[in-house]
Amino acid sequence: MKINWRFIKRLPAQEWRMTIPNFLTISRLLSVPLIVIMMVQHKWGVAFWAFLFAVVTDVCDGLLARYLNQKTFLGACLDPIADKLLILSVYFTLAFVQSPLFTIPLWFVCLVLIKELLLIGGAVLIFYQKGFLKVDPTWLGKATMVVQSCFIIWLFACYFFHWLPVKTYYTALGVVLILVLSSLYQYVKIGLKQAYFYLN
Repeated sequence: MKINWRFIKRLPAQEWRMTIPNFLTISRLLSVPLIVIMMVQHKWGVAFWAFLFAVVTDVCDGLLARYLNQKTFLGACLDPIADKLLILSVYFTLAFVQSPLFTIPLWFVCLVLIKELLLIGGAVLIFYQKGFLKVDPTWLGKATMVVQSCFIIWLFACYFFHWLPVKTYYTALGVVLILVLSSLYQYVKIGLKQAYFYLN
């Protein structure tokens, strides 16, 4: 979607209304503290179902927004925030939680965090300089989010059932790493093109 500062100031009240998709997005945001607390307490079964609920709301809010024609500016802003907060919170907790099984490497968490900060910082900079920003999620970005969600669900299952498939773990972590770096490269290219377009 295209975002313009003057456009935001003129947005009608209905763009800020609470819809069913927006309610689902907010419920995903509210589920993050519960998931983190359950992980810290090693209640992996509850964490698994809470995270699965969050993933389902992520799928449903977009589908319902299109099906019910309830796309709003509020939803467009909240949805990516909820996604990033969910993934980063789980990664950070997995990096520091004490477990005899798999622990997410801290360098991996830092890489994901740097990626998100670069994307957010670049978007804010372009918007601040030009008062205009075009935000379109790519298929690679969506695929990265899906794979990360599946990876986390699988990790929760490993913790709960005390599985220790080491080769599968490192293979999955490698796939997630490649997708994160690829999506970062793609979004940086898109951001640079926008910046070049606005400057000329």
